Amino acid sequence: MASPSSTPRIVELAAQISSSVTELQERLSAQGIPSPSFAEDSPPDFPADLESLRDSVIDATAELNELLLDPLQLLYRFAAIPNMVGIDAISRYNIAGMVPHGGQISFAEISERTGMDKGLVRRLMRHAMSMRIFREPEPEMVAHTKISKYLSIPYINAWASFEGRDTWPAATRVMDAVEKWPGSEEPNQTAFSLANNTDKPVFEFIGAYPERMMRFGAGMKAVDHVPGHAPELISKDYDWASLGNASIVNVGGGRGQIAIELAQNFENVKLTVQDAAMMVEGAESDVPNQLKGRVEFMKHELFDTQTLEADAYFFRMVFRNWCDKYAIQILKAQIPALRPGAKILIQDACMPEHDSVPLWRERVQRSVDLMLKCYTNGRTRYLDEWKALLAAADERFKLHQVFLPENSLLSILEIHWVQV
Repeated sequence: MASPSSTPRIVELAAQISSSVTELQERLSAQGIPSPSFAEDSPPDFPADLESLRDSVIDATAELNELLLDPLQLLYRFAAIPNMVGIDAISRYNIAGMVPHGGQISFAEISERTGMDKGLVRRLMRHAMSMRIFREPEPEMVAHTKISKYLSIPYINAWASFEGRDTWPAATRVMDAVEKWPGSEEPNQTAFSLANNTDKPVFEFIGAYPERMMRFGAGMKAVDHVPGHAPELISKDYDWASLGNASIVNVGGGRGQIAIELAQNFENVKLTVQDAAMMVEGAESDVPNQLKGRVEFMKHELFDTQTLEADAYFFRMVFRNWCDKYAIQILKAQIPALRPGAKILIQDACMPEHDSVPLWRERVQRSVDLMLKCYTNGRTRYLDEWKALLAAADERFKLHQVFLPENSLLSILEIHWVQV
């Protein structure tokens, strides 16, 4: 028996792609057919005798591409109709959690544990397998791939479940909402509003449903896997040491995860986390003993007038959830507490111009942008839109510089409060 090849799979794929593409181009040239391109006059179809060769190239390039992407980005790609049918089923019944790591489970056992008939299980599982979610090592047996194993992580499963049960139905109503409320900037006039027949903003609405709120809360941890979003990266994303002995107000800072991270890495800063009462209640218990007194919490609604004077006010992924009308209100609410030289630090996405970043990154950001429209009528702003927003709030907000960490989808805008 021949021993298994020791050549790495990606090297095999590269060689296969190179060889197959060379052969494909030679045969196209021999038949006088132009090479494939995105040009308008490029032939839309391949000759029938080249279909098999073309298929092998497509499969190999797709596999190579998918091997080099991380699981979450693959899931983003696959989370589309009708692919979401299978992903919804997998997350709703936690099928990934049923498959033992390093082992396998039968269609029949999945059927028994979920209550779905075996025929439907087979349809759903084999559809998922076509997206490389699970594999079938032997007939009617299910084993993990790296993607399905990733889905067995509880908070990743919660994210996928929220996408399937809450985001997906709402996403189908985006244009309905646009037609019903042309140009609306209101957070309760959205696709989510239509899908759920509610006049309440999304977070107020799901807050009344514990199961949905738990699904959302758990799933939000999946965002940490998006490039540049992990909390532990915040200390490297900006020159916090340049602030010196600084007091920082983390507006909308939730349970203080980011504030704790900063306090652990910069001994000269003191942080006050502001958020709604339900968010900050009991949050002090999460603060390590050595940081007590340097990370504190304060009940404060986002649109309330700022009462704390500080050296800097930090907003992390806050403004994306609000249209300009409300984003301006948030900025204006800080003015009464601002002293000359105070800084506003906004960590959020800055939408790239087309073809200015790697395409897969651009696709992610544009997808997130549409979901913000779906949920809150928020959006991802271009740099010129950020500048216009600041000017509309007050001419004393001056954009000093923009930090874009390498391999991150988030920027940090440093804004100075300047007396004019």
